[in-house]
Amino acid sequence: MAGDRLTLIVPGPHGDREISLSSPGRVIWAESGITKRELAEYLIAVAGPFLEANGQRPVSLERFPGGIDGDSFFSKNPPKGAPAYVEAVDVTYPSGRVHPQLVLTEPAAVVWAAQMNTVVFHPWASLAAAPDLPVELRIDLDPQSGTGFREAAAVAPVLGDLLADAGLTAWLKTSGNRGIHVFCPIEPTHEFLDVRHAVIAVARELERRLPDQVTTAWWKEERGQRIFVDFNQANRDRTMAGAYSPRATAAATVSTPLRWDELDGLDPHTFTVQSVPERLAAVGDPWEGFAAAPGRIDVLLDWWQRDLEAGLGELPFPPEFPKMPGEPPRVQPSRAKKD
Repeated sequence: MAGDRLTLIVPGPHGDREISLSSPGRVIWAESGITKRELAEYLIAVAGPFLEANGQRPVSLERFPGGIDGDSFFSKNPPKGAPAYVEAVDVTYPSGRVHPQLVLTEPAAVVWAAQMNTVVFHPWASLAAAPDLPVELRIDLDPQSGTGFREAAAVAPVLGDLLADAGLTAWLKTSGNRGIHVFCPIEPTHEFLDVRHAVIAVARELERRLPDQVTTAWWKEERGQRIFVDFNQANRDRTMAGAYSPRATAAATVSTPLRWDELDGLDPHTFTVQSVPERLAAVGDPWEGFAAAPGRIDVLLDWWQRDLEAGLGELPFPPEFPKMPGEPPRVQPSRAKKD
């Protein structure tokens, strides 16, 4: 280390690369004192499973130049001066605009992202080879006021059974906060809108089975103390923190892959930048083989069509999306009643 820079040697598929890390002693997580150097070392330690889950696909970087307690911003496009091994692919955003988006393909690129003060990595559900066709069906179990991880953990196995009924294999991870992410590998045969409809279909079925515990209500005023199945996370350019991504929480938690038998009594806050490398060395990667046997969403799309015929139509899209066919008014119910 010379002055306020540190040179890290990062092994990879093309040999060792040297990454110059500026301000390695800068504290990123004030509560635990975790530094930029420790963040980079964490990413080197988990690089294999991290890239299996997040590599070779468009990714947005959530950057925190002053640590997690300061301002943050998203980087989607390759910044000027990025090294040649940091790749990009042209993607189409909901607005119809086409622009290059970052793609991480080797450990050095991930460590470079840490040098750029990235804390949270947000990968697309599709690969760079075919960015319009998701290879994952993703479901976000999002606790609402009065609920938490325990309530999400009670819902997740029922969701896993429903997905199995539809011919899909469900894998799960902590969100890194209170929620749970359930992912299914799928064949890249449908575009994002179809996958969103598949998520809505299974979310509605879950809501029917657990009406007191689960909601698909887009408007917060209608959700109550239930787990919200955030179907809009399945949209194009809407992302969740990737597997093994750190989170901007005081405890430096990590979005951590789990085995299904780990859910009962689990405290997700024990999975941190400091503890996950040791867990990985001890128990391996619970998501190993994730993409080996992708399923199809045909059954879920049959459920979507059944619900359409029963009068259940499209649900609201995020506010930054253009108005979509069949979408209900984007007005919260209490305001609509006043109007």
